[in-house]
Amino acid sequence: MTGVVAGPDGGPRCPWGLSTPDYVAYHDTEWGRPVHGDDALYERLCLEAFQSGLSWLTILRRREGFRAAFASFEIAKVAEFGPADAARLLADEGIIRNRAKIEATLANAKVLAGWEPGELDTLIWSYAPEKPGPAPRSTADVPAVTPASTALAKALKKADIRFVGPTTAYALMQACGLVDDHLADCVSRGA
Repeated sequence: MTGVVAGPDGGPRCPWGLSTPDYVAYHDTEWGRPVHGDDALYERLCLEAFQSGLSWLTILRRREGFRAAFASFEIAKVAEFGPADAARLLADEGIIRNRAKIEATLANAKVLAGWEPGELDTLIWSYAPEKPGPAPRSTADVPAVTPASTALAKALKKADIRFVGPTTAYALMQACGLVDDHLADCVSRGA
């Protein structure tokens, strides 16, 4: 596994963030930065679930298609989707047409629509570490699962949120800035 690599501007970056221009933009402007708000976190939770078993780049390149298909991931709107919407989604070439993932996305919206405003945000962010751990020096130092992600996945499952395990929960924690797994010398560390 490797440490930082020079990016297009010469600045050191996490090596995964340099393979395509899409990844450079995502790495530099989104990944690891705090995300708040129930709808925004619902979107990230859904996209991480759709990513399961696939490349994140596949999801990233279809994100606008996902947003169009799922009403910009507004929980209240998606919670109203019915069987005709499910059929429409299964035929939508702009998204990943996986029945189990689509059904989980719709079911999760119905669950979350019954929560108080801010409740999803509060739940997810309650699993952020009180103080950050040591900065990873190489990609080998970045875990795929942590005790906190295992506990978050368990809490979400207990709340009837589907298609989220410890690995998906940790990817969510990384993407939404609960943890900063940019490598120690990366230009985006601490951004």
